[in-house]
Amino acid sequence: MSLLQISDLAIRAGGADGLSLVDGVTLDIAPGEVVALVGESGSGKSLTALSVMGLLAEGLQVTGGQILFDGTDLLSLPPDGLRRLRGQDLAMIFQEPVSSLNPLAPVGDQVAESLIVHGKAGPAEARAQAVEMLRRVGIPEPERRARQLPAELSGGMCQRVMIAAALISRPRLLIADEPTTALDVTIQAQILSLMSELAAEAGTSVLLITHDMGVVAELADRVCVMYGGRVVEQGPVIDLFDAPRHPYTSMLLRTIPRLDETPGGELFAIRGSVPSPRDWPDGCRFRTRCPRASDACAARPRLDGGTHRAACFHPMEARP
Repeated sequence: MSLLQISDLAIRAGGADGLSLVDGVTLDIAPGEVVALVGESGSGKSLTALSVMGLLAEGLQVTGGQILFDGTDLLSLPPDGLRRLRGQDLAMIFQEPVSSLNPLAPVGDQVAESLIVHGKAGPAEARAQAVEMLRRVGIPEPERRARQLPAELSGGMCQRVMIAAALISRPRLLIADEPTTALDVTIQAQILSLMSELAAEAGTSVLLITHDMGVVAELADRVCVMYGGRVVEQGPVIDLFDAPRHPYTSMLLRTIPRLDETPGGELFAIRGSVPSPRDWPDGCRFRTRCPRASDACAARPRLDGGTHRAACFHPMEARP
């Protein structure tokens, strides 16, 4: 049984007749599984994640679909019900740590908050656990740093504070939105190792949102590729990297620099840019940038297949 099941999710700006931002997204995550959600900026990845947490910005609304967490419909829960889940069973590492932290509270108190709010520890024990978690995510002198305000820390340290706050309660589902963006390579490796350790120890499922395909290859079990507010391909990470089916996925993987390429050679880039939601074409939304597009692509393709599925009328050939 899936821990998280998103079915035919639709998100609009301005109500039911407003601008479509996410259209028919379906994905699921099993207990202990790491699923990566990838795609260019503007593809709807973060909006999908925020809808799970019930944290969509004002003016944005889920207008269709269902989000089940361990059988509970999150979209029908009252605000108090969601608050009981957030920080305990559901946790999120946000993309902008500096703006997500309370500028007036010491960072140690912010890391400890979920333990106190959900009755998992008293104030003294929660602060001690917070200091230990700050140490685990690579913050030097954690006892001193725990007493400091976010403005006294670097952007990278604030990112680690956010990660510590998300992990301290051992949530059942962790949503990580670009969790290592502001970190150097050494700390990034530590954080990825910690997330993997948590998933193994506590059976935590992870929805990982990232642009870094190297991170995906290292951490994910399955990959879900989004473009234009829709899922265009999903499958096991090995299958998707070895034999991508959708042209967009294939081109996305080609943008990764390779050590075996000619030094000084021109890097591959996908032509054009992701169109605004106001300008999305009918049918396949990638067709205006796709070298394999035909008249058939003016209709919307279905996400067909078994464990490795692609929404494309002209998929890449599967390897034997």
